[in-house]
Amino acid sequence: MAVPKKKMSKARRDSRRANWRLVAPNLSICPNCKAPTMPHRVCPTCGQYQGRQIVNMESEAAAE
Repeated sequence: MAVPKKKMSKARRDSRRANWRLVAPNLSICPNCKAPTMPHRVCPTCGQYQGRQIVNMESEAAAE
């Protein structure tokens, strides 16, 4: 089993763990309905992507 030869200082240990942080996702604004959306994805509110209607939201609401 591997055993450390010297004690690792708290500063060295904590600087190694310094990059374990959560990052909030970048959100873009839908040009059609102005709702925040993930970039490069169909808008979950209006169903448009790059100015085209991809998902018909009326039929999606009726299916549920």
